[in-house]
Amino acid sequence: MKASFLGAAGALAGPLIVPSSLFGQSAPSQKIQVAQIGCGRIGREMDLPGILKHDFARVVAVCDLDSKRLADGKKLVEEHYARQSGGAGALTVKTFGDYRQLLQEPGIDAVAISTPDHWHAELVVAAALAGKDVYVQKPLTMTLAEGRRVSDIVRAKGRIFQIGSQQRSTKQFHTACELVRNGRIGALHTVKIGLPTDPSGAVEPDMPVPPNLNYEMWLGPTPQAPYTEKRVHPQNDYSRPGWLRIDSYCLGMITGWGSHHMDIAHWGMNTELTGPLQIEAHAEFPKSGLWNVHGAYHIESKYANGVTVITDNHFDNGIRFEGSDGWIFVSRGDAKATASDPSSTKGKALAASDEKILKSVIGPNDIHLYVSTDHHGNWLTSIQTRQPAVTTVEVAHRSTSACILSWIAMKLGRKLRWDPVKEEFLGDPEANAMRSRLERKPYGVGQLASRL
Repeated sequence: MKASFLGAAGALAGPLIVPSSLFGQSAPSQKIQVAQIGCGRIGREMDLPGILKHDFARVVAVCDLDSKRLADGKKLVEEHYARQSGGAGALTVKTFGDYRQLLQEPGIDAVAISTPDHWHAELVVAAALAGKDVYVQKPLTMTLAEGRRVSDIVRAKGRIFQIGSQQRSTKQFHTACELVRNGRIGALHTVKIGLPTDPSGAVEPDMPVPPNLNYEMWLGPTPQAPYTEKRVHPQNDYSRPGWLRIDSYCLGMITGWGSHHMDIAHWGMNTELTGPLQIEAHAEFPKSGLWNVHGAYHIESKYANGVTVITDNHFDNGIRFEGSDGWIFVSRGDAKATASDPSSTKGKALAASDEKILKSVIGPNDIHLYVSTDHHGNWLTSIQTRQPAVTTVEVAHRSTSACILSWIAMKLGRKLRWDPVKEEFLGDPEANAMRSRLERKPYGVGQLASRL
């Protein structure tokens, strides 16, 4: 869930950004200096509000390749600080049309990335190489090969990382996983994940590129394609964008929402640093129209610990852990990340086969999972302490990988065997070829990694 962002135009005029370490503890510059890359729907409705509410951080710059959205982002941040200060000494936010120029600013400590999926990998790697800490919306990457490079580089550079899997910082998901990990439903054998689907669309006419949009750079590492508004994002509002339904830019709900639920499944299964051994799937894909991500689907994955993960659009939206002594179901309930998100699920956010399971006390000698109650706050605190956030980059890579493996199985429609250590398919050259995609120069992770 992300929106538009960077651009090729030069940075607009603005004040010098001063590093947070330069002055004393009480000075404004001592606050964590954050830049927002992507000022669209998720940037405006989730990531900027999540950061702005913390007084020990300061959003000092915004970046977007749509100049209208860039101006709106600047206005949103400056109005927030004007209200906060009562109009006295309000902050002037610097604007950038090109993320590369933003990353050259030595005073920026960290970046929050809220862009379309096909840009995540390059931006995370570029930020890490520039010495910035990173918050990025999920999914981490579009391909398995990107994910491995991103994880390796972020860890090698020692950057604090957080991904937008905010369910980790929501009480019912923490409770469910802790109960499962402590055997409150007996021996775990099955996890059922329910996700929505996206409808297909009609053929859309080619349109002139709006003068405010750097469309050539928006396409980034993906193939050239004619502009039409429903390929990118709405020009007159911040409703749900069309790129979410085109598999050049997003793999569909299997990664768009699936990476949230797979992250929780892995947390409860204690498989955060591995992946399935076998994946089998079938799915429906549109045969015409601009929007071509998957429709209805059924996926079954088997893990080395004996657990089978079944993902199906007919299940209730959420995660159901099934064990020898009962089950636990967890979801967002009626909560939404943004106003234009699809509905989540009916019923309770946390339920079990027996209410006594939910009332079980986690004792001092039981397994205690990492506690985070504020996802953006957890990232910012981690920047201060230099201790890992609730979701590390390798954990994010593994949950995203499980979703991408599912997508590959959906595309091929047959059983696949996977080696989670070597991260390769066994005896299947066609599947292995799908671990990466060609990157249109000069964009993509490959051209950045080649400099190392």
